[in-house]
Amino acid sequence: MTSEVSWQVELAVKPGKLDNFRALTREMVESTKDEPGVLLYERFAGDDGKIIYVYERYTDSSSAVSHLLAFGKKYSERFMNMVERKRFMVFGFPSDELKAILDQFDATYHTPFEGFSMITAGVEE
Repeated sequence: MTSEVSWQVELAVKPGKLDNFRALTREMVESTKDEPGVLLYERFAGDDGKIIYVYERYTDSSSAVSHLLAFGKKYSERFMNMVERKRFMVFGFPSDELKAILDQFDATYHTPFEGFSMITAGVEE
């Protein structure tokens, strides 16, 4: 069993906010590159750019908590002024500490069923 935790978030960009949200996203991506324990930090857009899909993956719950605390301090207010969160799905076994934060986002939790990851294959825990 792995300690990794990931999530997928569906966001609706508020009318007239796409350009500002794109700029904020670039700022967030650059800042997150320096955070330890971040395995994936990606954003995808629907054809019309109105729906954004977030995919983030962390080595463990502690890294995810650190990221969320930094996000809260630096970006949360601006972020939530530009988007509406539609869905927040968490994958893996988040710690109670991480769940306490994610519960504020109305997250749903999904545990592994079957599969493997070539992304972290052979990486020591």
